[in-house]
Amino acid sequence: MGYSACGCLVRYIHLNPLRAKLVNDLAALERYPWCGHRTLLGRRPQPWQTVDEVLGQFARQVGEARRRYRQFVAEGVAQGRRAALQGGGLRRSAGGWEGLAALRRGRERWTFDERVLGSGPFVDRLLAEVGPPPGSGATRAWPAFPRVIARLAQQFGVSEAELTGGSRRRPVAAARAAVGAVAVTGLGLPAARAARALGVTTMPLLRSLARGAAVLSACGLRVETVAQEALRKG
Repeated sequence: MGYSACGCLVRYIHLNPLRAKLVNDLAALERYPWCGHRTLLGRRPQPWQTVDEVLGQFARQVGEARRRYRQFVAEGVAQGRRAALQGGGLRRSAGGWEGLAALRRGRERWTFDERVLGSGPFVDRLLAEVGPPPGSGATRAWPAFPRVIARLAQQFGVSEAELTGGSRRRPVAAARAAVGAVAVTGLGLPAARAARALGVTTMPLLRSLARGAAVLSACGLRVETVAQEALRKG
């Protein structure tokens, strides 16, 4: 049975943690907290996540739809990375990071957005037209991010400059993991943008989220508490 482009894209996205080796196998992926895959399988309901529309592509009955969806995802593991389903803008147009590295300096600034499949100019036009979603959670939460940095820099006895400068000192790395956990899981901010603001890359930040929550817990703090505190101060 063939499935729509939407179904294929959902599968590709939900297999990202497996390709990135954040989980070891499909069983672990079904328990992975930072992916919508487990929600589609009914393991962790998320009221904001679209479920019926996705499962409806597989069967009318929920149980059968989930069985077919799980099989469909398993069949996608062998496909690996697919250029047509990777982020848009210059990176995709140039044939990946290898092609991008070969360009003259200065052109690396051409627009790139992981949500869009298309050329850099197309991404430019689309973002100019659409902009951020009105009243989106991330839009409201971004002003709280510097307050989280300031709060946790003080908590862990490090400077804000160290936190945002990519320092690898152990206390700074622990504080940065805590900031990342609050930013991504507490405030709902995009991991890629939070990582850039902290002077690191996305994948290490994602890998440190559980550690960040544990570091906060050891200090008697919770991710949600720190996030709400930062939002209220706005």
